[in-house]
Amino acid sequence: MSNARPRPPLATPDRPGRDLSQPLPPALSWIALLVFAVGIAIAYLVWGLAWWVPVLYGAASLVAFAAYGIDKSAARRGAARISEQTLLLLGLIGGWPGAIVAQQLFRHKTRKRSFRRVFWGTVAVNVLLLGVYVYLVAGGVFGF
Repeated sequence: MSNARPRPPLATPDRPGRDLSQPLPPALSWIALLVFAVGIAIAYLVWGLAWWVPVLYGAASLVAFAAYGIDKSAARRGAARISEQTLLLLGLIGGWPGAIVAQQLFRHKTRKRSFRRVFWGTVAVNVLLLGVYVYLVAGGVFGF
């Protein structure tokens, strides 16, 4: 006998072929956001991260937040949507903190497993690139 929980259906009768699963616990998203905020604050205050980096994240986050809100509204109305590629690109260029807030507040893009996987992959790539930048430039290796 298996202890595995039954998985929810990948599709519903009204929307066949949807890749739905249980959303991740919201606390994981909020914790990731908190860890990032603390990390970027430390990089700014201790290692001299350029002022424009947090500003870039803030501006990109506002755009991503708005895009998720617009897309959720369009989904409810059955109107033209913002493509997943656009939402993912906004996250990749630094808007992922705003995207996380929007996902949680609007309950948007939290159940589609394929989107979540790619989204968190773009977050990892973005944070990795920021870490390399902090190490090489702000951390003093090149001292720009």
